[in-house]
Amino acid sequence: VQLQASGGGSVQPGGSLRLSCTASGFSLKYFAAGWFRQAPGKEREGISCISSSDGSTYYTDSVKGRFTISRDNTKNTLYLQMNSLKPEDTAAYYCALEGDSDYVGPLIDEYDYWGQGTLVTVSS
Repeated sequence: VQLQASGGGSVQPGGSLRLSCTASGFSLKYFAAGWFRQAPGKEREGISCISSSDGSTYYTDSVKGRFTISRDNTKNTLYLQMNSLKPEDTAAYYCALEGDSDYVGPLIDEYDYWGQGTLVTVSS
């Protein structure tokens, strides 16, 4: 099981980025999936998640209306479209998969597999 996150970078406030997380060695379609982030000096937090079965999603309040999670099971890839980025969005972003109960939520302990982080920096 391997997850490869990409798409991070530096962007000005108000800008956009799209993160990708590609799975290899297994089929993504059987897993609920989520994006998490960890800012310097802060705990990792769950920001957006998507079901494996019915497409239901979760967003933490701070990203609602700005971020969109999606998945393309044919490409074995999870996405996070991030618009209207703010300096407080600066963090390392991680993708993760949950394979037991189609859990869609921010609890870190529910997730079984993790990708490496991709860094997002929002600064003028």
